[in-house]
Amino acid sequence: MINVAVFILGSVINILISRKSLRQPGSHGYYRFFAWEVMLALAILNIPVWFKDPFSAFQIIAWTLLMISLVMLGFGLKLVSAGKPDNKRQDEALLGFEKTSVLVTTGIYGYIRHPLYSSLLFLAWGIFFKDVNGYTLMLVLAATAFLMATAKADEKECLAHFGPAYQEYMKKTKMFVPFVY
Repeated sequence: MINVAVFILGSVINILISRKSLRQPGSHGYYRFFAWEVMLALAILNIPVWFKDPFSAFQIIAWTLLMISLVMLGFGLKLVSAGKPDNKRQDEALLGFEKTSVLVTTGIYGYIRHPLYSSLLFLAWGIFFKDVNGYTLMLVLAATAFLMATAKADEKECLAHFGPAYQEYMKKTKMFVPFVY
């Protein structure tokens, strides 16, 4: 029963954060909402086994992916202010820090375009490896698909806002994993 309450509370918070994006199907925030919901369900399902059998292969993989997630998050957040967010960008679906006025191409952004979504991707797979089964596999695949759709929609928005500079940036960087993908 507590799991249901936690899911409902998490969903309410997610809805509040995403309310403007949910009014714009196809926006990156729209897809991100669903990725967060699926990841919330995945995390709640796996809470009972979070520390079970800590030295098993799956737990070691899980903790490695979770640490990579934190590193990606740290590198991504470090440069958020470099994008010089301002309210001149007229897209109501964007959160305040997403209203960037400058294309950031340094630091982690010099290697990948979506370190924050990459962080979520590693987080989802890290949570999945806490308890590998058919249900969690379906959830992590759904989270992956929603995060891919989020990144693709974000790139479309960035192309519209930054134009050819973003198109050139896309040619020089990977989407989620430096030097790989």
